[in-house]
Amino acid sequence: MKKFAKLLCLALACVLALSALAACGNGDKPTAKIIDIRLTDEDYAFGVDKDQPELLAQVNDFIAEIMENGTFEEICNKYFGDGTPTAVQSAELDPNKDQLLVATNAAFEPFEYKDGDSYYGVDMEIAKLLADKLGKELVIQNMDFDAVCLSVGQHQSDIAMAGLTVNEKREEYVTFATPYYKASQKLIVPSDDTRFDNCKTVEDVEAILKEMDKSTKIGVKEGSDVTLDNLGEQLIGVQNGTTGQKYLVGDEEWGFAGFGVDCVGYKNGSLAVQDMLNGNLDYVVIDEEPAKFITEAINKNA
Repeated sequence: MKKFAKLLCLALACVLALSALAACGNGDKPTAKIIDIRLTDEDYAFGVDKDQPELLAQVNDFIAEIMENGTFEEICNKYFGDGTPTAVQSAELDPNKDQLLVATNAAFEPFEYKDGDSYYGVDMEIAKLLADKLGKELVIQNMDFDAVCLSVGQHQSDIAMAGLTVNEKREEYVTFATPYYKASQKLIVPSDDTRFDNCKTVEDVEAILKEMDKSTKIGVKEGSDVTLDNLGEQLIGVQNGTTGQKYLVGDEEWGFAGFGVDCVGYKNGSLAVQDMLNGNLDYVVIDEEPAKFITEAINKNA
């Protein structure tokens, strides 16, 4: 009986321990928050093949049309409001067909992303309507972000539609159409981080960033045009080739002085935020609307 009693006590102890772990469960997962201060002011525009001036004129006319008739607002409401996103399908590339080849990076929700074989996002829905307007079949070419403008510049795609910020350096490869969206970079931090809580202006945020110590190298993924010449102790994640990367590292042509941070490149913002919550980064800098979608999705599952 004594042996049975000991076994029973041991079993009960195990049950209680497992119950305690279950109680800690998802509630103990770290969450993220956005510092609600615009770090930059940017214009998004589509990048058109320089050798297709007629397509540029058609795109500009189309942008003016959807802005005037409310179509653009309706599309935005699907992603920023209570509307329902519309799936967009890509045709197979066929040189014998009249097709519109769109270069994108489908890892930038809510502007472009994938769910199964379907594409979604503000840019993707505009791409579909544009192709229909031109009487062409839509072909979406999904690639790394920093290859999007290059693809158009090398005439492998007709137009780049990837949440692109207008910049002179990118104009070496594409001709930008009329801007269609005002964007900004935002800082994402762990929810329990209070360092930026009292910041009221971008100058307040940048004053803190400038205080970060310089002692380690910048690590970026291959394919970006960032040099490893800035040093720092803080680890901040960005998406490769984006304005956030330029902002943190510094780029004279973009008008960014940069900061002494260890800038770590990622394929997309979601991976960067998740790595931050795993304790491998201090902060993340990405575009405002993707920042909202990513933090809401991650916090919802916490």
